[in-house]
Amino acid sequence: MAVIREKKRVLIIDDSVVIQRLVQARLRADGFEVATGNDGSEAIELAKNFQPDVILLDIDMPVMNGFDACRALKDNSTTSSIPVIFLSSQTRTEDKVRGLDIGAIDYVTKPFDPVELRARVRSAYRTKYLLELLEQKAQIDGLTGLYNRAFFDARIKEEMERARRYRHSLALVIFDVDRFKRLNDTYGHSFGDVVLAEVAETARLIARQTDVVARYGGEEFVITLPEQTLEGAAQLAERVREGIEELQLRHNGEKISVTASFGVASTIEVGYESIPELVNTADRMLYAAKESGRNRVCVASKEKLQQSELATV
Repeated sequence: MAVIREKKRVLIIDDSVVIQRLVQARLRADGFEVATGNDGSEAIELAKNFQPDVILLDIDMPVMNGFDACRALKDNSTTSSIPVIFLSSQTRTEDKVRGLDIGAIDYVTKPFDPVELRARVRSAYRTKYLLELLEQKAQIDGLTGLYNRAFFDARIKEEMERARRYRHSLALVIFDVDRFKRLNDTYGHSFGDVVLAEVAETARLIARQTDVVARYGGEEFVITLPEQTLEGAAQLAERVREGIEELQLRHNGEKISVTASFGVASTIEVGYESIPELVNTADRMLYAAKESGRNRVCVASKEKLQQSELATV
């Protein structure tokens, strides 16, 4: 997910110290934090470490020219979305077209007007900011403020690949609000929305910063817990369950109790090869929690999984 920062950052890759200092002075006046590099071969590492919002890239440099550096930046998943503005003394149309075709968003000819350059950098930054804002909003559930199902689906793939590569445990918690339809029918959908928002906020505050809490659909939520054991995930689920049970919700002066049921699974039980298997196992445990009385956490031990398999035969 894109992270929108308050600080604005520009990376300048140019073998001329004079150009570096001139651009630094002009952009710092606009509130940009500026880092510099002397050659295109440094561009990838500098961009990864500095995470700029805009890259100003000279074309004529030793070791690696700007065209090759831009191509490398666009081929790298961590730097591909950073807007690149070429700086060059070349005025030929074919050079400008080549640069834009490679993936740059602008082309400024040296010697440049500092005022014009500042305007072009501000425009590039503004475009990136708006695109990130749209991307972020597209990944957020409008009612609860949590990540949505689309974000969860993408994120769990990344976490499963990481867990498989390093043989770390990846745990998953699925939970939903007990008897939510009855709440909606009795107190109205507006109150139901309040319940979902409060449940979501409870889970978000209790989860670790590395965990991903998402709305899975309707009254159902998921928590992805990277590098977490089954026991640790169960403990977190229990804290969330207690937090939901302790919510002070009222409707027309009446205190309304809300509870939730939880299913917990991890790659230790189901392996690293199948995301659907991990999700289905946690979902089966959620169903078991519902069947055994609701308002509880059911954990996917191997014994329970075997019993569940026998029950479906």
